[in-house]
Amino acid sequence: MSSIYEMNRGQLEAEMKDLLARYNDVKAQKLSLDMTRGKPCTEQLDLGAEMLSCLKPDDVYAEDGSDCRNYGLPFGIPEARRFFAQMIGTNENHVIIGNNSSLTVMFDTLMRALVFGELGSTEPWSHVANRKWLCPVPGYDRHFLVTQTLGFELIAVPLNEDGPDMDMVEKLCAEDASIKGMWCMPLYSNPDGYIYSPEVCERLASMKTAAHDFRIYWDNAYVVHHLYEDNRGTLPDILSLCEKAGNPNRVYEFASTSKITYSGSGISCIAANPENIAHIRKFVTVQSIGPDKVNELRHVRYIPDPAALDQVMKRQAEVIRPKFEVTLDILEKEFEGTGIAHWNKPLGGYFISLFVYPGTARKVVALAKEAGVALTPAGATYPYAKDPRDENIRIAPTYPSINDVKKAILVLCVCAKLAAAEKRLEEM
Repeated sequence: MSSIYEMNRGQLEAEMKDLLARYNDVKAQKLSLDMTRGKPCTEQLDLGAEMLSCLKPDDVYAEDGSDCRNYGLPFGIPEARRFFAQMIGTNENHVIIGNNSSLTVMFDTLMRALVFGELGSTEPWSHVANRKWLCPVPGYDRHFLVTQTLGFELIAVPLNEDGPDMDMVEKLCAEDASIKGMWCMPLYSNPDGYIYSPEVCERLASMKTAAHDFRIYWDNAYVVHHLYEDNRGTLPDILSLCEKAGNPNRVYEFASTSKITYSGSGISCIAANPENIAHIRKFVTVQSIGPDKVNELRHVRYIPDPAALDQVMKRQAEVIRPKFEVTLDILEKEFEGTGIAHWNKPLGGYFISLFVYPGTARKVVALAKEAGVALTPAGATYPYAKDPRDENIRIAPTYPSINDVKKAILVLCVCAKLAAAEKRLEEM
């Protein structure tokens, strides 16, 4: 297919005819493929089989002598806190352990602010009229849904290859005290796979904010999820940057083992500076007598040190990297020279972000569904599920088999071309 911008009406109509034939051939295959979410595949989960048997009946004690079967240690066993501290690059005293979902920890952290307020202000956030939250886009739909559900107005901020548009972020935060926080996924962002630059991290740590209790929710979900050993993304320690900039309370950092061990049976953490940790601890001790410490112990026995974690993540990458590469190969072959689509080539994480012809993403997803391929809903990567240009589609290649990935991406490409040709004819 030639460049869609150089084709005349007759050429487009001929192309439409060919594309409809291809599309009908696909529909005749009666496919049933699911590419909706970035879940680990069975082969990835099987890699953690050793974790199910790594504890013996008498191996139930943490390194401080605590019996993990009993109540207590509401902030997590020492070795689990050290595990996360080493993974995200901070001090274990800055870490509190949660159960399997970091999203639950984020929700709880926001609820505490809504009910009790944050350090720097005595006013509960629920009392703040028209409270707002910044959302770099494209971004993670579940982040947006949390703050939307809790009554924040969501403000979209463009996400560039080096991080959020900081000129816009700084201006908004300096002028509006009702902006209480901001989502950030700084390493291999969902869905673009972008990596925040050191300069952007420093600006986030040091910027002026009208709200004295402004918080950044730093979701470091993919901190060790590298696809390529020789090209790993890195980040500075955001907690240290905030301390140095004179804003020590600014950041809550989150991470989990959801895509390291078992997504449904992992462990998670929140990390913050000592003052925020002390603030959180007051409520954690009321909320729970202790998390699942047996699961914490199971994790640190299976992954006792950074070298073991490195080996686990190498094996994970070996499973999913071919799926990313075949997706990118097909996109290149199908769209090269057409002007219809562009996409990112991530170095890690779980997604590929595809931008199709403007105004067609919803149509593409609907066509794919009709052909038996379920994709993440168009618009999901924007607040309120409203993509202003209707062009972004999140590709999640990890869960299906590589053969199913090939089939699904070929269907996606046919649908994107068909929708683009139709839209271009309308524009003419």
